[in-house]
Parts: sequence; C-alpha cells; structure tokens
Amino acid sequence: MKFLAITLIVHGPHPVTGELKSTNARLREVVDNAVLAEELGFDGFGVGERHERPFISSSPPVVLSHIAARTSTIRLFTAVTTLSLLDPVRAFEDYSTLDHLSDGRLELIIGKGNGAAQAQLFHVTAEDQWDRNREGYELFRRLWREDKVTWSGRFRPSLTEAEALPRPLQRPIRVWHGSATSKESVDLAAEFGDPLFSANVTNPVEPYAELVRYYRERWEFHGHDPADALVGAGSAGFYTARNSQEAIETYRPIYDARLALFKKAGLDPVFHSLEDAVERSSILVGSPQQIIDKVHRYHERLGHEVIHLSADADGLTDKQHRASLELFQSDVAPVLRREIPSRPFPAHGSARHESAQQERQP
Repeated sequence: MKFLAITLIVHGPHPVTGELKSTNARLREVVDNAVLAEELGFDGFGVGERHERPFISSSPPVVLSHIAARTSTIRLFTAVTTLSLLDPVRAFEDYSTLDHLSDGRLELIIGKGNGAAQAQLFHVTAEDQWDRNREGYELFRRLWREDKVTWSGRFRPSLTEAEALPRPLQRPIRVWHGSATSKESVDLAAEFGDPLFSANVTNPVEPYAELVRYYRERWEFHGHDPADALVGAGSAGFYTARNSQEAIETYRPIYDARLALFKKAGLDPVFHSLEDAVERSSILVGSPQQIIDKVHRYHERLGHEVIHLSADADGLTDKQHRASLELFQSDVAPVLRREIPSRPFPAHGSARHESAQQERQP
C-alpha cells in the first residue's frame, strides 16, 4: 500500500481554542507539512482546489511549486484539480511547468469540484459542470500527449494546430479521477483507462464500494485488463497513539467540536459521536493495530492500493500531530505495505531521462 498526505488548506479557527492563524502562516504551515511528510516517508503529498470559505486552496500549482522547491523525492498530487472551472490550455501550461520544476514528480487527481461559489466565480452550474469536466479533460489529455492540437468544443475557443508550451517532462502523466457520489467521474476514468480515487470521507463505505464496483465493471466494458485497474481511497480523519484509550481521549474534543459546527450550521451529521465514526466511517483513530485492521476491512470492500491521511493537525498540537505520523510510519505503514501489495509509483528520474532522449532525437 502507498500513503499520501493531503490537505484542502482549510483556514478557520482552531476547533477547540478558536485561534485563527494568518493566511501567511497557514500557507507556510502547508509547505512545512509537505517537508515533514517527505521526511517521514510518505509516498505523496496532495493539495486540493477549492474556491470558497473556509478554504484557501484556490491555486494548487503555486503551492505545489513551492513544495517542489523544498522537497526532492515525494510525489506531488492535486486533490482535486477542478477542470470543470479551468481553461484546459491554461491548466496544461501551469501543470506542465510544474512537472518540470518538480523533476517529473507530479500526478493529477481531477474532478468537477463542488461548492456554491463555483457558479458565482466561474459561471459553472450543476447543469453543465459534468460536461465541462469531460470536455476539459479530453482537451487537457490531448495537449499533454500531442505537440500540436486541432480541436473544437462547447466551452472554450477552438484550436487549430495549436502548440502549448512548455512540453511536459512526463509523457504521459498519470491522471486519477476523484469520485465521491456520481457515476460520471467513474465512467470517465474507466473509459480512458485511468485510476480512480474514491473520496471515502462523508458516508459509510457502502456507496463508495458500489462506485468502485461500477468502475471495475466499466473498466472491463471498455476493454481494459481487469488486473490493471487501480484504486485509491481517502480517510475522514487520523490520529494514532500507543493504545485506543489515549487515541480516543485526545481526539474526542476535536471531533466534538466538529459536531458542534455541524449543529451550528443546521446540518445533521452522518456519524453522531466519535465512537460511531470509528465504527462506521473511514476515520482512522485508535491504536496502530486498530488502524491496520480497519484499513484491511476497507480494502476488502474497495481493493484500494493507495490511501490518504490528513496532512494537517486538524486540532492536534504540533507535537501530537508529528508523534502520530511518526507512529504511523513506524508501526502501521510497514505492515500495510507488506500485507497489501501495491504497484510502484512512476519514477521521476526515469521521466527526466526519457524526456531528454526525446528532445535529442532529430
């Protein structure tokens, strides 16, 4: 199994103390967490894309470029790139540049995005977001693979023998499709033979497992080898300690504060207590063995080879956050790597070598 640390860069008050960090401090914290993730042995670090409060993750390529300069081996993910909102040409230019600056460590997770601000900022609505996502990806995919592109569609001006620069380092790049509740993203991933990343956060496992089953069915329908299907999955929170009592005691005020926010917003939470969440959700709170056992239970339903944990402290102190990640890497990750085989991630060094060979060819 492979492990990612992912952040949506939530910028809000501390769930327990109410303290609010400055925007500058919060963004720098994200970069520091990426450096820590590499130091501790995580396989990848992801930055989401959102365009409304309480998030300040509107520009993943900028944040990831800074992380690329501070790291050297960890793979860099978008989580997700909202192609329904973006000009695919401009998105290609940004991410192709980042691909070079990271020495070929970039991977994309794409999705339609969500949130009411999309309609206000980008004039993208629930009625057209899926069509925009599909069209954007089809063009983005061609731009990454073809030196000159002739194309026409519904949502941006046409292209005639257009050359988008710089040409990328990884050719092709691996693109995952983020999936939460809808079959559209699953269909798109299966059609193009791309991996699927299940959100696996808000609900019990059943609806996510159903979408993964559908992905595998559509994968075979489109003529792909079933053995090549690749699935990743999220988690709804993380904290591990030497024993379950310590883990629950430490994480309870954080989870209770989350429930209070739901109540204040007039929302009915799916899981009404920390114990309920530990039992029925993908949250990973407990002893190392409890977390190992839970990941195995989810793997039986999803067959995933990659899992993400929160890169943020989420209300923990910095000391607690680091200690939890260190314990995960020492007592959990080695067991799951051994017991749940996973395919290697692309090697960025080989991408650089292959690209250099291509550029030298006449």
